[in-house]
Amino acid sequence: MINISEIFNSVQGEGILTGTPSIFVRTSGCNLRCWFCDTRYASWEPEGDSLSVKGVLESIRRWPTGHVVITGGEPMIFEDLPALCRGLKAAGKHITIETAGTVDQDLMCDLWSISPKLSNSTPVGYASDEWIRQHDQRRATPEIVERLMTRGDYQLKFVVGSILDAEEVLEYLQVLKGWDRERVMLMPRGVTGEELKLQTSWLAKWCRDHDLRLCDRQHIHWFGNRRGT
Repeated sequence: MINISEIFNSVQGEGILTGTPSIFVRTSGCNLRCWFCDTRYASWEPEGDSLSVKGVLESIRRWPTGHVVITGGEPMIFEDLPALCRGLKAAGKHITIETAGTVDQDLMCDLWSISPKLSNSTPVGYASDEWIRQHDQRRATPEIVERLMTRGDYQLKFVVGSILDAEEVLEYLQVLKGWDRERVMLMPRGVTGEELKLQTSWLAKWCRDHDLRLCDRQHIHWFGNRRGT
């Protein structure tokens, strides 16, 4: 069984597949508590139903779309995720898994979309001391990220809200082994077009100067920050 908050058909707004029509399977539940999380209904306050792998696959059959994005929350915490991926591959789907890279499972995946969490994610002032401690213990696991990177195509997406955050990305990359510069992306933090525009005003130049890719959040510009998009 997998806890599911929503399943919908939309367009990928982030990463190398931006613009690709995709079915999104949003799992509900997360092992982190990023203070800026924009899907709290799938993390801080998980909503939804517990579905079987068969139930998820039946829901997906409503659309002919060939790309499926499994996101969250954190989908990697569910033991039935490998079975879901096998079912999707049997149906001829391209699978993207969006994960923070803190949990390791060996499963079928076409694109690992890994978003390692920086120190800027720690929920100081937003969560209990216990959750702050757990978040900081779990968020930085480059050894797991490295293993996921060896299992197929991947992209690394870092959420940044300041130049200090961007500099921390460089520090993280000094520790991480085996990464490809073409697959490293910096994504502005924000949930409105205005916030993203403000962040991008400095981040675009920073990415140019450091030869790293800028990754905007196009779905915010297209649809706004709302469910089902």
